[in-house]
Amino acid sequence: MLKFKLLLWVFAQLLKKQIKKNPVCARYIEGKDLTFQIRTNAGTGRYFVIRGGAIRSFAGLTADPQFTLSFQDAAKGFEILSAKDSQAAFLRGLGSKDLVISGDFLEVMWFQGLTGFLQPSKVICAYDRTAF
Repeated sequence: MLKFKLLLWVFAQLLKKQIKKNPVCARYIEGKDLTFQIRTNAGTGRYFVIRGGAIRSFAGLTADPQFTLSFQDAAKGFEILSAKDSQAAFLRGLGSKDLVISGDFLEVMWFQGLTGFLQPSKVICAYDRTAF
């Protein structure tokens, strides 16, 4: 459970860093007013507030999120959220019911765009056209 909690905290820190250093990411959240949470079925989790061009996160749960990602347990949450093939892992989690998404699916789609800013981009070497 500790790894899951730490992962959620680190997730918020990484988003804050992207917002500060990446103007495209900063523009992406500009004007957004969103509260969402990531939790386990047992009630462990963290909620995130995007407002005023910034993101804040808080331990625990909120009463009225616009959407919730609920994992069967902390181990499954950590496994899915930290997977290298994140999109496929989410789909597998949804199919197996290890992950249930509730709330506003338009906001979930927007959130997926936000998480894209955390994906490492490939750098193409102009000389030999290889990615590294």
